[in-house]
Amino acid sequence: MRKSTRTLLAAALVLGAVTAPAITPAFAAAPPAVAASASSAPSSADLSAVIAGLPRADATAALVRVGGTEGSWQGSAGVHDLETNAPADAAARFRAGSVTKVFTAATVLQLAAEGRIDLDRPARSYLPDLIPGRYARVTVRQLLNHTHGIPAADLPGETVEEWYANRFDVHTPEELVRSATAQPREFRPGTRQHYLNIGYTIAGLIVERVTGDSYEHQVERRILRPLGLRDTYFPGAAAGIDGPYNHGYQTMRLDDGTTGLRDVSVWGVTDGWAAGDIISTTADLERFTRALFAGRVVRGPLLEEMFTLPKVTDLNTGDPAAYSAGLSMKRLGGREVWGKTGGRWGYNTAIASTRDGARTLVYSVNATDAKGQDMNRTALGLMVAAYGMPG
Repeated sequence: MRKSTRTLLAAALVLGAVTAPAITPAFAAAPPAVAASASSAPSSADLSAVIAGLPRADATAALVRVGGTEGSWQGSAGVHDLETNAPADAAARFRAGSVTKVFTAATVLQLAAEGRIDLDRPARSYLPDLIPGRYARVTVRQLLNHTHGIPAADLPGETVEEWYANRFDVHTPEELVRSATAQPREFRPGTRQHYLNIGYTIAGLIVERVTGDSYEHQVERRILRPLGLRDTYFPGAAAGIDGPYNHGYQTMRLDDGTTGLRDVSVWGVTDGWAAGDIISTTADLERFTRALFAGRVVRGPLLEEMFTLPKVTDLNTGDPAAYSAGLSMKRLGGREVWGKTGGRWGYNTAIASTRDGARTLVYSVNATDAKGQDMNRTALGLMVAAYGMPG
């Protein structure tokens, strides 16, 4: 598939982007992505072809679930780890990254439905001790749809090797917010869109302020327990993954000066918190996706916040806004597909669905560059096989 198409899809869906490193003798070349027809059920042969041959240069494993009224398919491929080459565990837990934002947005919208949060109220009115006057006009809704204009927090490191060296650093949400809001705003609130984590960090703190409870417990009480998501949890300051998981690997410079794969399964995620720290399984995320799109997580008119794009343009590209409260949208196979993607080192994740829930997709790809400039080829192939080409 041409790079321009990969870039288009990656930018619109914000998949945990990856550029496949140079093919080494240990891996086979990736198969070409396969186009799916929007008018028919996703082809099991096409989906199987996308993950056949793992591990490859771009990914060591993949776990996939396609569901909905138009047909279903489940598959897994690759290895549990590169030392034993044991088959990938289809029920394994993984880092879901920014898919966390969907849980955060749903929790805020539930509180809005209860009258405990006003989406049009300034975030500073909830956190006057934390948000300075220069950001006094940023509303809760703008936090959720990335139109707030607050820049990213300043975190140490500029290369993957430096970030890896700092992987056990612990960051508090308050520290991240103070770092971000000490900087000049990127734009006047509500006039542009820039996808960043900081809005969801602030949203998580607002959840805590209005409930007098921890963000994690509120999500557990409101979403995880009611839906029976027993394999989904928040790791806090723990750097490891509880229970079974397939190892994640990252291409980087090794201790001997060569470039190769390093096991990055153990890596702290306090820099993400309410924006990107959740750990889950494909089964749990599929259940969550079905319930969300069926209106069983956020009920009534507030659900439409998740399917409403602000009428602004992207700060960097000038394209129309692609993010709503918690989700993003792209036309694939001739129809709208809504969802969210996430990337943590070694792991790319996505949940997606047509608005009516007729076709859902959940995947975890153990990508070897989950923070690259382009979309992971295996992840791209799964999206196209499930929904069709962009446009």
